[in-house]
Amino acid sequence: MTDLLDSLLNLPDYSAMAWVLIIAATYLTGISKGGFAGGFGSLSVPLMALAIGPLEAAGLLLPLLLVMDALSIKAWWGKQLWSELRLILPGAAIGIACGTLLFGELNENMIRGLLGIISLLFAAYMLFKPTTQRPLPQWLALPAGTAAGFTSFFAHAGAPPYNLYMIPRQHPKAAFIATTVVAFGGINLMKLGPYLALGEINVTSFSASLLLVPVAWAGVKSGLWLQSRVNETLFFRLIIIAMAIVGVQLLYKAWG
Repeated sequence: MTDLLDSLLNLPDYSAMAWVLIIAATYLTGISKGGFAGGFGSLSVPLMALAIGPLEAAGLLLPLLLVMDALSIKAWWGKQLWSELRLILPGAAIGIACGTLLFGELNENMIRGLLGIISLLFAAYMLFKPTTQRPLPQWLALPAGTAAGFTSFFAHAGAPPYNLYMIPRQHPKAAFIATTVVAFGGINLMKLGPYLALGEINVTSFSASLLLVPVAWAGVKSGLWLQSRVNETLFFRLIIIAMAIVGVQLLYKAWG
């Protein structure tokens, strides 16, 4: 028992700047999980990857995401649309399986480059997101879920392909948020097994995750509070700028 406690207290040897970025990313992800400015969640791993390894960042964040998912699902349960989830989640499972199979083929810089591209594509999506007035056909849920599962596996950044399908479906806001939190709760749970098997989650990363649980909790509570009180437009503009800057920096770090 003492050895286990010693291991859990053996925190990663990160710099002060790395901890600042990790705490900021965790808090912003919590806000997103609370239902406010959902784009914040896709900034977490790219932001952390500026200071630590991208796979290390993804492994550190997943236990926190599961805690945030539990809090968010509890708040929104009962309003989700099972008709959408029945198609999105199987697609996500396919995407996660593809990510797992490709894991060994990508080195750290390749993944940083992938994160940079995802960040820039996300910023472009947020800037030019579709405004179609016609709902998309439901069969597109499967490929959208597959893309969301794949990008989520590497960067916890499944929001762009998911939103490309879900936003034009024009569901009521409460149903959209509830379906989103349940969908990504399921996606994150499906990633847990592969992350453990691949070593992305270990005792050291888990000790850091435990330390950040209060930050995650505060973020979720802040998101629940903000959604009915603050206009999201400014936050979305800030996230577009942040994602673009982080994307360029990651590409430079990967290939510069």
